[in-house]
Amino acid sequence: MKSESRQSAVKSYNEWDPLEEVIVGVLEGSSYLPWNLFLEACMHEDYVEDIAAYHREFGGKLRSEHQVKQVQTQLNEFLHILKQEGITIRRPEPTNQARPFATMDWKSAGGNAQANPRDSMLVVGDEIIECPMASRAKYFEILSYRPLLKEYFKKGARWTAAPKPQLSNELYDPYWERSNDTYVTTEFEPVWDAADVARFGKDLIMQRSQVSNKFGAEWLQRHLGDRYRVHLVDFEDDDPVHIDTTFVPLCPGKLLINPGRPIKQLPSIFENSDWDLLEAPRSTLPTNFPAYKSYEWYHMNILMLDHKRIVVEKEEIPFIEALKDWGFEPIPCAFREAAVHYAGGFHCFTLDVRRRGELQSYF
Repeated sequence: MKSESRQSAVKSYNEWDPLEEVIVGVLEGSSYLPWNLFLEACMHEDYVEDIAAYHREFGGKLRSEHQVKQVQTQLNEFLHILKQEGITIRRPEPTNQARPFATMDWKSAGGNAQANPRDSMLVVGDEIIECPMASRAKYFEILSYRPLLKEYFKKGARWTAAPKPQLSNELYDPYWERSNDTYVTTEFEPVWDAADVARFGKDLIMQRSQVSNKFGAEWLQRHLGDRYRVHLVDFEDDDPVHIDTTFVPLCPGKLLINPGRPIKQLPSIFENSDWDLLEAPRSTLPTNFPAYKSYEWYHMNILMLDHKRIVVEKEEIPFIEALKDWGFEPIPCAFREAAVHYAGGFHCFTLDVRRRGELQSYF
């Protein structure tokens, strides 16, 4: 593996070193996801019928102006915080996702959005990797970020695209049944979302989920080489998707865990380590909130600005107090509408392009 350039505009090894530059998603051009088996697998079973009806009616259509305006107000507050902290903010190109498209094997009524850059790209050191996502609706989502990727490449970054997946029927198990031991995605080809990867310097923890398979973890390990170790983990979760509301490193030695989704087996690197496992308090989201069980842990989707400062949902007072007790400095920001309508919190809406720090082992 080639050594990493010290001149690169891209450099980020973990989730906590001081943040210097970040990509933040945009709302313009976003559409509602078309309904499919893959989307069903990512939803809590209590809401499948209602959510399916909603997506069948609106899937592939532009999101309502009212909804976008509502979310934009909260996104603007988040952007203001980042700007006040002196962080460089980059944005993707808005793209109209409400257009049907097809390959030789399948077709989609439309796309999704360019709100969550954390899904489609993984930064490891000075390299940006385009991820082979399992959702057909997200097949062309990466194109909104291509102008930025080309710019970073010209400024010394390494730019890699994982094998573009076929997303043919062989990737999805038509006989899939919901349990914490089964997945709708098969091992037909490597697929994974970057939001299923938590970075700990030389060690990357990757979740086996509805969107990330073992083949994907193997591809990533072989690509990164001996300099990094990829650890595949499973959690007690009926609809696992994205690790950043389940297993969240806050700083060296402190790991936020989800008490509702216990890990089946900690990676061996945690044995005899001095990492503290901190259980997140439950959300203040009312239990009668629509699709409550799908959103009750979104407050764990935080963004570390450095080892102490952490952007967190403003309404989650017990969580904020717990973070203070653990030695952190929470920066409250209202973001619940954004999380609910775009299925992502502060971590999902961002991609940290540059953090001030060097590659280390924390185990």
